[in-house]
Amino acid sequence: MGSKSIKRTMLAMIAMFIVLVAVIAFTNLDMVKQKLGFSAPEQAQETAVIAEADTDGGQIGNDLSAFLRDETFFDPEVKFKSIETYSGKNVFLVMSSVAKDLRIMVVDSVGKLVTGAAFKVKIQGAGEYEDTDEDGIIYIDGLRAGEYSVSLEEIEGYIVPNTITTIQVRQEIEYRVLDEIEYLMLTEDDVDADKEDKAVNGAQEAADGSEHTELQFGKGSAKLGIDVSKWNEEIDWQAVKEAGVEFAIIRCGYRGASSGALVIDPLYEQNIKGAIEAEIPVGVYFFTQALNEVEAVEEASMVIRLIEEYDVDYPVFLDSESAGGKGRADGLDAEERTKIHKAFLETVSEAGYETGIYASRNWLNDEVDMTELSEYRTWLAEYADVPTYDEYYHMWQYTSKGTVDGIDTRVDLNLCYMNIDTSINHAKGAAGYSGVVSGDSGNVPTGDD
Repeated sequence: MGSKSIKRTMLAMIAMFIVLVAVIAFTNLDMVKQKLGFSAPEQAQETAVIAEADTDGGQIGNDLSAFLRDETFFDPEVKFKSIETYSGKNVFLVMSSVAKDLRIMVVDSVGKLVTGAAFKVKIQGAGEYEDTDEDGIIYIDGLRAGEYSVSLEEIEGYIVPNTITTIQVRQEIEYRVLDEIEYLMLTEDDVDADKEDKAVNGAQEAADGSEHTELQFGKGSAKLGIDVSKWNEEIDWQAVKEAGVEFAIIRCGYRGASSGALVIDPLYEQNIKGAIEAEIPVGVYFFTQALNEVEAVEEASMVIRLIEEYDVDYPVFLDSESAGGKGRADGLDAEERTKIHKAFLETVSEAGYETGIYASRNWLNDEVDMTELSEYRTWLAEYADVPTYDEYYHMWQYTSKGTVDGIDTRVDLNLCYMNIDTSINHAKGAAGYSGVVSGDSGNVPTGDD
């Protein structure tokens, strides 16, 4: 090819390239102007106004997350379940069953019963139940044995779990400590103590005027002791020890005579710690107002929870007394009461503690069947020179009018005829007991055990 032909071919290719660039530039004229800085100010402002005004919905420019800032994007009528709300108190279900029953407790995040709300639960196969008295507890009895699914319905002001809880309901009663008993244990700040703490001393009513009110030392192998509760106020336990007191039975709590609430004695912890620190061996007692075996197991469970961290040498006693004729359990007959008491005593015994019943002579004779409770310890309250109770007993409360250094009030005085080895840790009822007395032989140990 000649030189002229080559030159013409190159010029043609250059011309075609220039035309192609011109076409591309014209097609993207706005972009070229912006790149070269020649974009018109009016057009940029117009674009900005359009972008700012375009908030009625949809995508805004190239910002794919702009819808998150658009308050009108979501349906305002969407309803959230309470578990997804951002206000209200968290509540949870805690349940227990003793036999053919179900106790459902609504508690908050710190494990306290939630009161003042009519919570409703749905139990699969059993129906819906409401906390009508708004005490945070729903109790159902008469259920068949089996597994039940329970859910808490939504209620305004509370965040309820969006779950279903299952529990096994037993056919026969089991004398075992309830794991959930702490949720039922109240303090006197939670109740009207004037209405609930109503035990009446039957022994005082039957006193014949011949009782001894002084400390009785040197009574054979018998040990001298006291029993105390909140009514004895603040106690100087070291002074009590120095006065010669050899043991103390401390009230740990009671069931309310009116409401049936389980209430801790307000001075229980202070008393048991003070006695143990003064090296005085201790036992405990609980005033019952149980109406059935289930409630008796609850009472026993409460006692075990209260004493399990302490060394308890003396028995756990069930205080069986009247609440002045108006207590919730005062109307029970002897057969019903005995059956209920046995449930308490058996539960305590199964937990590994020695146990027994406290009552006045007349109460033991008329209000319980002691032939059914003979395997347990008996703590007799009879204020007389010599007891006239004609059955066996292991401890004798001989007065409620005693005086002891370190206690400003009158105090109950007792003689114990059980040989208790306090040199061992008896937190699980390992104490060695021997010796009982009968009314016929006064306070002389018989060596029976």
